[in-house]
Amino acid sequence: MDRDSQATRPHVCASPDCGCGLTRRDFLRFSALATAGVAAPLLRAGDAFAQNRRGDDVPVNIGYLPITDASPLLIAHARKLFEAEGLRTEKPRLFRSWAQIVEAFVAGQVNVIHLLSPATLWVRYGTRFPAKVVAWNHMNGSGLTVAPDIRTVAELGGKTVAVPFWYSIHNILLQKLLNANGLTPVTTGRGDPGPKEVKLVVLPPAEMVSALAGKSIAGYIVAEPFNAAAEVNQVGKVLRFSGDVWKDHACCVTFLAERDIAERPEWAQRVTSAIVKAQHWTRSNQLEAAKLLSSSGEGRYTPHPVDTLAKVFSTTDYAGYEASGVVRHKGWQQRRIDFQPYPFPSYTEELVRSLASTRLEGDSGFLKTLDPAFAARDLVDDRFVRVALDQLGGPQAFGLPADLRRRETVDV
Repeated sequence: MDRDSQATRPHVCASPDCGCGLTRRDFLRFSALATAGVAAPLLRAGDAFAQNRRGDDVPVNIGYLPITDASPLLIAHARKLFEAEGLRTEKPRLFRSWAQIVEAFVAGQVNVIHLLSPATLWVRYGTRFPAKVVAWNHMNGSGLTVAPDIRTVAELGGKTVAVPFWYSIHNILLQKLLNANGLTPVTTGRGDPGPKEVKLVVLPPAEMVSALAGKSIAGYIVAEPFNAAAEVNQVGKVLRFSGDVWKDHACCVTFLAERDIAERPEWAQRVTSAIVKAQHWTRSNQLEAAKLLSSSGEGRYTPHPVDTLAKVFSTTDYAGYEASGVVRHKGWQQRRIDFQPYPFPSYTEELVRSLASTRLEGDSGFLKTLDPAFAARDLVDDRFVRVALDQLGGPQAFGLPADLRRRETVDV
């Protein structure tokens, strides 16, 4: 099959609210990767593709979805930080869905991707594809957005709320919020939810803003800039930010195939160093980052306007939400989205525990035997990010503790 076939052809969208979620067909394709009959040909294709690309001269081929989660990868490309590390790059490839980006990654058609942190567990242990998290892409950067007349989480009872994917931090945190407010999440096979139930549906982010405006859903929880888009278009309001529930959580992470890490560790180091430097630059250049990623930017990486992206990246925007009561943990002193690359083991451990108690669709049997401490050691390879931090002067460059340890804080 040609590399630019229908399965992996970059998405071209004219909508300013475009994003990439997961339709039911995409979900079935994604789930099918767990079966040997589907995964094996992709693995063979990936191995063959890798055989033709030996050594550290392999170009960086980014696969991404047009959300702020991809910012470090795209900023590194836009600012030629990969080239500064001595690497060659290809134009980043925009995909329609998580299913397509994973398929292309497994087949070796892209070699650097951002992926939902819970989905990396599914890929490595559910499909048994050998890949590793080498860095976080960002912290926080998501929110629960609801119709203007909804004032509290409890008022979502009897209504429908959309998530972008079952294996997402969004689904985990939404269910924590619902449970804390005496509500029960329900998924497929049900009619209208009862007064103490909330029906969860998977909906592409591209459709979330319009679905909320059309009142087919009462709210959604998703990555930026779709929460900001609802605010800018005055069709919804942010009820809670994800980072106000799980302090400084990861959403998407940088994912590399193990074959690339093993065969070309210097290449993996250079990729990671460029991404870490992109994060460091973005923290102090929010408006410039918004311009680079916008539909009017030279690279046209996303279809989003500058004002929507700037609302997300702004360092002062969060203060207004604290004053209005949307942000309850004022002492956490967070940004709406922030960047730091270190993949804390404590987060991965808590992620595994949280997924085990989250309602999921599809086969999640692998979670029953997945030990949190083992996953934190096995899923993540932090060698490269540690070197990258040292190149910037150490963990303090991102305000991180010198011992790179922390305790997870989850408070609904």
